[in-house]
Amino acid sequence: MLSRRNFLLKAGLATPLLFGGYAFGVEPRRLLVTQYQVAPPQWRSGPTLRIAVLADIHAINPWMTPAHIEQIALTTNALKPDIVLLAGDYEAGMGRFGVGSFVPMSECARALSILRAPLGVHAVLGNHDIGWHDGDNVRRAFRANGIHVMENAVLRLKKDGRPFWLLGLGDGNYGLDDLPGTLAKVGDAAPAILLAHEPDIFVDVPDHIGLTVCGHTHGGQVVLPGIGVIHVPSRYGNRFAYGHIVEGDRHLVVSGGLGMTGLPVRFGVPPEIVMITLGAGLPASEA
Repeated sequence: MLSRRNFLLKAGLATPLLFGGYAFGVEPRRLLVTQYQVAPPQWRSGPTLRIAVLADIHAINPWMTPAHIEQIALTTNALKPDIVLLAGDYEAGMGRFGVGSFVPMSECARALSILRAPLGVHAVLGNHDIGWHDGDNVRRAFRANGIHVMENAVLRLKKDGRPFWLLGLGDGNYGLDDLPGTLAKVGDAAPAILLAHEPDIFVDVPDHIGLTVCGHTHGGQVVLPGIGVIHVPSRYGNRFAYGHIVEGDRHLVVSGGLGMTGLPVRFGVPPEIVMITLGAGLPASEA
């Protein structure tokens, strides 16, 4: 008969195995759609927008394969966004340590090229992209597949006759972001959305920007019950770790991302497609 002592011993040994199996084999393959309604006061004159955000793909075999990326793109299309924003880090970092095998950016971009939205698909680069060949792999592959890359650039768009600006920053981790210079390119008072990879930029975003959208943190990637987030790659700790963050009248949405870095595990932060409904008259709500 199994004694209480032996039961507790075996349970103690099994728990790390169960955790490891789930974090390694189950959660990384999940896919959630996380919904936010954002109603910043700066958006009073702006249109109601459905924004899909894909962040931190980190394409690598056998976890984030081209076929899996294509399924994510198809799921995104089924949500019928008005615009798709890609928040950086398409290259994987784990391959440097002999974990998995690289997916060429040409294959990643080909899978993402099936994304469809009336106002287009727009991307910024992340630190992992710049870290490999200065980002040229991604720029070249995205350009060949019709994906618009923005680096300290602005674009004026319209929906329902109402204009707005989309701003895309260069990567901040490598000091390639130029927020003042990008803001200076905005030509009128139409409301604006800022797309950046790292959320730390939010401390410098001026009040007139309606919404800032970022990735980079993976929501911590591993969040343990009773302990919380193990590590957030941010100078501000957990302040910008994940979700819909409001400071004064300024709104930030940080995606938990899709892929992995460091170790091929996720726990407590499943991969997600973020859907933001942005409009002045909407009731604010969390996912």
